[in-house]
Amino acid sequence: MNHTRVATVWLDGCSGCHMSLLDLDERVLDLADRIELVYSPLVDSKEFPEDVSITLVEGAVSTSDDAEKIRLIRERTTLLVSLGDCAVTANIPAMRNRFSVEAVLERAYVHNAAIGGQVPGIEVPRLLKRSRPVHEFVDVDRFLPGCPPPPEAIFNLMSELLDGRPTGSSIITRFGA
Repeated sequence: MNHTRVATVWLDGCSGCHMSLLDLDERVLDLADRIELVYSPLVDSKEFPEDVSITLVEGAVSTSDDAEKIRLIRERTTLLVSLGDCAVTANIPAMRNRFSVEAVLERAYVHNAAIGGQVPGIEVPRLLKRSRPVHEFVDVDRFLPGCPPPPEAIFNLMSELLDGRPTGSSIITRFGA
């Protein structure tokens, strides 16, 4: 039996969408019988693979690393899903957009530091001027809003995609749910 190659990705978000995915409980077994999970924060893959059928992307694009990663993911994925309000609208990560990058870094690394605060110069991805939704960087095939989307919506979306049916999951979720 051929399994559909599925990936999940976490960009700038809280992991709530992945928690909602785990909240499928025993229904995750129904999906597990039909998919091969090839990349995810839930598994130990280090590099995003080639030939992925479906990728669920959680989170906004907020750093240069996020932008590079989402372009690679789009290149290697047949069907890309923006999962949750952060991926769909930039939601909470976009709250920093009214401030300059310098002000954000200063607040995070200097003003909030208990001792020796300084903005790191290495090993921290460069913040983009604004946090933005995934579709502003790459083409997105499906959108599943919600903060986070309810497990039922994720299950219905995945079932429809795996069955090759048009998705109607938006009727059971909404922005800011």
